[in-house]
Amino acid sequence: MTGTALKEPDTGLVPGRWLALSVLVLAVLLIAVDATVLGLATPFLTEDLQPTGTQLLWIGDVYSFVIAGLLISMGSLGDRIGRKKLLLTGAVAFGAVSVLNAYATSPEMMIVARALLGVAGATLMPSTLALIRNLFSDPRERSIAVGIWGSAASAGAAVGPVVGGALLEHFWWGSVFLINLPVMAVLVVVGLKLIPESRNPAPGPWDLISVALSLVGMVSVVYAIKEVAVHGLTEGAALAAALGAGALVWFVRRQLTLESPLLNVRLFHHRGFSGAVLADLLAILGLSGLIFFLSQFLQLVQDRSPLEAGLIELPSAVGAVLSGLLAGHLARRASVRAAVTGGLAALGLSLASCVWLTADTGPLAMGIALFLGGFGAGLAFTVTADVILGSVPKEQAGAASAVSETAYELGAALGIALLGTVVTGVYRDFTVPAGVPEASADAARESLGGAFHTAGSLPQDEGEALLASARDAFADGFHLAGAAASVVLLTRPSPRGSLLKGQRLADGVEHP
Repeated sequence: MTGTALKEPDTGLVPGRWLALSVLVLAVLLIAVDATVLGLATPFLTEDLQPTGTQLLWIGDVYSFVIAGLLISMGSLGDRIGRKKLLLTGAVAFGAVSVLNAYATSPEMMIVARALLGVAGATLMPSTLALIRNLFSDPRERSIAVGIWGSAASAGAAVGPVVGGALLEHFWWGSVFLINLPVMAVLVVVGLKLIPESRNPAPGPWDLISVALSLVGMVSVVYAIKEVAVHGLTEGAALAAALGAGALVWFVRRQLTLESPLLNVRLFHHRGFSGAVLADLLAILGLSGLIFFLSQFLQLVQDRSPLEAGLIELPSAVGAVLSGLLAGHLARRASVRAAVTGGLAALGLSLASCVWLTADTGPLAMGIALFLGGFGAGLAFTVTADVILGSVPKEQAGAASAVSETAYELGAALGIALLGTVVTGVYRDFTVPAGVPEASADAARESLGGAFHTAGSLPQDEGEALLASARDAFADGFHLAGAAASVVLLTRPSPRGSLLKGQRLADGVEHP
């Protein structure tokens, strides 16, 4: 790969870089929080908007789907127009669209609002990691900075339920989106002063055809996976899969012919790079799916308040922060491959523990399992992000960062979609007690929140029997989803490639 390096001070160190890092961490923390903050609000949103089970899944995962589809394009755009400019523009848009989410009045409006929030989020995520690549030229400092960034990205998924729980104790569900406004205001004001601009000095044109192919391909493939898992291989799912696969193949072929591609796909010929991306995706897939459905399990099966449920999930955030800060040290002492493999194994064991969760399981046991899962996900994600970021020259940092972020967001979306289809598939087959009207039974089978709403309109005995059966079915689905996810993580092939196998981060991973 070629390119002209950006000019740096003679010392190679950017003044104020650690303060600038704090602003970037604030941005990525909020975006990660928004991916899971809706989990605790789901029962309240379900009661208010009354979405179907399919609509509820789309509300939960369309945000991450859209981000995943646009990250590569936005990362490349930041390389061209300036990462600071893209970051601050995205922050303003993110705040504005958050208001639309907060005041959505129908499931369809909520899905559209979440999708628009994903568009805004896609401008923020690759900019943060790319700016770190340019702020920290020293590999050791960059490893620490990426560790702090990774801690925020991993912990945000677990902090979301705590923030959501605290807000839902006092306000309506829309408040979980309005918290974005003051944070984005701080980001814009402080970012204008502290963050230096950086861009590729010879970027070439931004290919709009590639942008469209990336978006269509990613969203279509993920949609097809979700539809097949829920409804089987339908004609619509097959068409979506064919459209998505065709768009992605065209995207790759086009990148190989463009003089200035959105993404240098030849990076994936490097087995270490590809292994890091796959590990990145698996870590977030497991953590996001666990947090999203555990939030509902704690509230609707164990009958806990939103704040109590969020606090029970807090050890996951603590584990993610701790492992993110220790990731560089552990990778230097052992190896990148050992750190990533150990992190994914820890997350797999945490997911396996879901099989034993019941309505009577106490906070201590869940806290230990969640700490283990958060620690494992944070370790794997942070180490792989450092590998991906250090494997390219700095003028292409935005595009490389987008690969890491795409894996993150696609993992978050697939975690909700794939594990969600397992939960939903088991749940919909639960036996409705005799005497419950067919219309009420159909409504109850749409979601556990729908069962609560339906039970309130039935005689007490019938309502209680319906809820008991629905809770048992949800728990069975949750157990099966946890078992399936743990099998994937514990039996996956070990990461391979020269950047992973035996590599120690003694001096950071640098592009040759």
